[in-house]
Amino acid sequence: MRLRLDTKWFAVFALATLTGTLTPPAPAQQVRPATRPAAPARAFGALPADPTPGDLLLEKYFRARTADIARASLADVRTAEDWDANKAEYRRQLADMLGLWPAPPRTDLKPVVTGTVDHAEFTVDKVQFQSMPGLYVTGSAYVPKRRDGKKLPTILYVCGHGNTVKDGVSYGSKVNYQHHGGWFARNGYVCMVIDTLQLGETQGVHHGLYREKMWWWISRGHTPAGVEAWNSIRALDYLQTRPEVDATRFGITGRSGGGAYSWWTAALDDRIKAAVPVAGITDVHNHVVDGVIEGHCDCMYMVNTYRWDFAKVAALVSPRPLLIANTDKDGIFPLDGVQRLHEQTRRIYRLQKADAKLGLLITEGGHQDTQDLQVPALRWFNRWLKKETGPVSNVAEKHFGPEQLKVFDKLPGDQRNTTIQESFVPKAPPPAVPENPEAWAKQRDGWLRELKAKTFGAWPTDAGAAEPRHLFSAEKNGVELHAFEVQSQPHVPVRVYVAVGAQAKPPQLVVLNVGEEKEFKASLSAFKTDFGDRLTDLDLPDADPKEAESTARMLKGTPWAMAYVAVRGVGPTAWGGDEKRQTHVRRRFALLGESLDGMRVWDVRQAVRAAGKIDRLKGSAVWLQGEGRMAGVALYASLFEPTVARLDLHRLAATHDLHADGPELLNVLRTLDVPAAVAMAAERSQVRIYRAPAQPADAWAYPSAVAAKLGWGADRVQVRDAGG
Repeated sequence: MRLRLDTKWFAVFALATLTGTLTPPAPAQQVRPATRPAAPARAFGALPADPTPGDLLLEKYFRARTADIARASLADVRTAEDWDANKAEYRRQLADMLGLWPAPPRTDLKPVVTGTVDHAEFTVDKVQFQSMPGLYVTGSAYVPKRRDGKKLPTILYVCGHGNTVKDGVSYGSKVNYQHHGGWFARNGYVCMVIDTLQLGETQGVHHGLYREKMWWWISRGHTPAGVEAWNSIRALDYLQTRPEVDATRFGITGRSGGGAYSWWTAALDDRIKAAVPVAGITDVHNHVVDGVIEGHCDCMYMVNTYRWDFAKVAALVSPRPLLIANTDKDGIFPLDGVQRLHEQTRRIYRLQKADAKLGLLITEGGHQDTQDLQVPALRWFNRWLKKETGPVSNVAEKHFGPEQLKVFDKLPGDQRNTTIQESFVPKAPPPAVPENPEAWAKQRDGWLRELKAKTFGAWPTDAGAAEPRHLFSAEKNGVELHAFEVQSQPHVPVRVYVAVGAQAKPPQLVVLNVGEEKEFKASLSAFKTDFGDRLTDLDLPDADPKEAESTARMLKGTPWAMAYVAVRGVGPTAWGGDEKRQTHVRRRFALLGESLDGMRVWDVRQAVRAAGKIDRLKGSAVWLQGEGRMAGVALYASLFEPTVARLDLHRLAATHDLHADGPELLNVLRTLDVPAAVAMAAERSQVRIYRAPAQPADAWAYPSAVAAKLGWGADRVQVRDAGG
């Protein structure tokens, strides 16, 4: 449906009530950003062959936002005392970004050893446990036969993306990485090798954003990285119950995805006494500006609510022994980013006088599991967990077939691995209708506070002047068309086109239409016949004569102005590329601690402010209108702009959750869902919802009940059928 004024309902206008990084440690007063070695040739994130102006602006935007994150990373830590004062809060923030704060309950693991495999030097227990009810973890516990009655240092090996599938049966990544477990056992360690969520015997989902279009993950604040971290933490809980394990000497390692999970676990859990993450981390610049996010699944990222660079994750391992291992030609963990991260981490270790406990291992090669990486990792653990510095005399080898290491004969019927994304991060409970205005004010203020901190925290702290820059004005056949541009953020110009009948001096109201690319162009195409020479940069479709005539008649017959807002990625700033590129653009926004839709909410806010400064519109009441995803964008913008007198929301999704048509807003479901946002909007704006035919009749019961309970008036929330 094209975004336009619904003349059937807007005919009652006269009756409407318009109310409502780094060099050596810098001096204490200064923290310098990390130096930046020359970047390698770009393997990911390339622009389309024929980039649009929007593509070029987007690249500048990502570069600027990434630089902001890099500058802020650990900038508040100048002394060891600073680090001590902030570390607990940093750890809480990381847990929060992984969906682990408040921490889930440590429920009964219900561990089961389903069988044991024998080797001349060690045994392998085939283990399964539940990190939370129904979330199964499968693994292999390698135990040396020679123990001399002693408890042994223990390595948790977390697998990367290397599954073994045979005849359609998944045996898990533990089969592919078994040589590590056996090798550690042959060198005097207990070693537990655990499968990943996606590449285990019971296969869950890592690629929700990357491939499966599960964009609601952003609104849920869900990342599979949190599941992997929790499974690893619970694996330590399990290992503590084993009689062979010395729980005071835990180490952790893994490569690629397992390298990332090593980081999460070591950063969160002090039981880890030494860590060797292999090819599992680089900085945000590599991921966003250089585009290596295209080579990574969603399990590599926290939900970056607090806009961290990854050096802060690394620093949380300090002052414990940490060896950062990588290769010099790894295309998805580029060397320049690893070096920058190491420099920043080294500064934090130096502040704590723990330089000797941080190492950087760079070997030759690409993204591969090589002996050149394996041997130094073992020697690092020997040094810190066994106090040994001698040479390693054997090599890592695989000893077993997939069938020998398989844990389940039959997959458990109560497993939640395949659906854990639907429950791992709890949603906010449905709110109760407030008993009185005081209860409502407390609820509303709490919601707004959480939205500002956890959903829209990436918004600029300074809104700026929102000054509209005049581009052109023209009049033809009794209709005026004006174009303005407002700088929403650096490198984000937002175009606003205003159409008004020449007789309306001034218009009594302006309806700001917020549309996606297709709707925006369809709306403006009504003006192509008369003003096409002014709209050449938009590549508009041909006008529908009936629609164009209807729009002109409405403008010339009413005291209303219609404005069309081109938020980022729409109209003049639309970016090109195929569906894959569009996916990774949205993922890059998320890694910056934003969401595309969340920043479009900011764009609409700036457009509303700018509209109030346009001379032709001064004194006009402001209405907002949108459809589908953009109806949600308009809704949330209205919560922060008190001048919005009315909202017309067409086919607004009643939830941000499963399979809904957005908008995706960071963590929003941890605070509220769409009906609660409608209730907040209705406190000061008239809200008209044009309900899709398939939407349940009671979808908007909550805002209607709130309006009735608090006496806002029967006309404050109205629900109508959209038709079609």
